Amino acid sequence: MQDPALRTQSKGRPLSEAETTFATDLERVYETGCHDFALVVEQLNAKSVARPSGQSGEWTLDVFEDELKQINASHDAAHAEHGIGA
Repeated sequence: MQDPALRTQSKGRPLSEAETTFATDLERVYETGCHDFALVVEQLNAKSVARPSGQSGEWTLDVFEDELKQINASHDAAHAEHGIGA
């Protein structure tokens, strides 16, 4: 069994509600066996998944990449400021 203290070791901060919702929606797409990012983007649009940044508009490959980069950059900054284990 995994040590519960290690469960969040990679998080520099808790996920926002929008990030948690996006993660759940993205997992649902992956659970269908869809892993090609172009098809993932199509599914995000078909399911009207909101962007975690709060911006509006259709998903594109560039938008998908940018949203993930923004989340990662935010976690990197939190790691730098607070360390790991949010």
